[in-house]
Amino acid sequence: MNYNPLNVDKTYLVTGAAGFIGHYLSKRLLDKGCKIIGLDNMNDYYDVKLKEQRLELLAPYGNFTFLQSDISNKETLMEIFDEYKPDIVVNLAAQAGVRYSIENPDAYIQSNIIGFYNILEACRHYPVDHLLYASSSSVYGANKKVPFKETDFVDQPVSLYASTKKSNELMAHTYSHLYKFASTGLRFFTVYGPMGRPDMAYFGFTEKFFNEEEIKIYNNGDFDNDLYRDFTYIDDIIEGIERLLSNPPSADGQVPHKVFNIGNNNPEMLMKFVRALEKALSNALGEKVEFKKSFEPIKPGDVPATYASTEQLQQAVGFKPTTSIEDGLQKFVDWYCNYYDVKKINA
Repeated sequence: MNYNPLNVDKTYLVTGAAGFIGHYLSKRLLDKGCKIIGLDNMNDYYDVKLKEQRLELLAPYGNFTFLQSDISNKETLMEIFDEYKPDIVVNLAAQAGVRYSIENPDAYIQSNIIGFYNILEACRHYPVDHLLYASSSSVYGANKKVPFKETDFVDQPVSLYASTKKSNELMAHTYSHLYKFASTGLRFFTVYGPMGRPDMAYFGFTEKFFNEEEIKIYNNGDFDNDLYRDFTYIDDIIEGIERLLSNPPSADGQVPHKVFNIGNNNPEMLMKFVRALEKALSNALGEKVEFKKSFEPIKPGDVPATYASTEQLQQAVGFKPTTSIEDGLQKFVDWYCNYYDVKKINA
């Protein structure tokens, strides 16, 4: 393993900069002195105030420029590339969520397919050193062989969201082949942490607890065959991305395109995750916390397990995520209680 350190003299375009991962990545790069062009359409898929709060934390940096725009607007995107000429592009703008893709498929085609096509076209016409883009562990579908490896068969997605992410990988491979620019797909595994997405289970469960509402657990109540998830703390995700930024895939007679899992390599049962969240809340509030629970059938599009092999990431850049679910959830709960100013139930 021999990788290049971050190049702070490059200009980085981060799409989805007001999003969860986009915010943390932008802040990490800004702290190291990089010039960041942040792009986000500020859609209302979840509370826009949280996106605004993330942007407020980036605004004081003199090396940060924020542009409110949508990657599905090709003309505007081309103008941005023409004006700012980014060296490295990190495309994190996407319509997220497995279940929402069942309700609103149009949003996924518009952002994840058309928007990503526009990013590829921009990288083609305004050549970049490296394009990194968000894929997802969802591409593994209902694969039963674990841990999931990047070389596994992934042609049977079980949600439209997963289909769009697999499509992104195919499109990036084709553009890297035809136009010779390096691209890297990032298969994220259940990212969580402070300032995370409110549509994620850990966030929703915490919210329901403070509202004294019941949480719904979609595992059929079958604890012997519980769902497994490879929960990955946000700081580990950002470390993995940062190490990959200045290490584009080499052509070497092959297509300069690679895909990496970024996961914790340590899946947890859903019920263990619930108990860890209860404990984190107990620690924060100084009283024993237990959720009111109901058990529901597994939702369409959900998969039984996600479990990342991180060998390729380790070999490429010498990194493997290490944050435990207990430590990560405690940091999230402490942030939540502070952000929403809650000290106890019905405070």
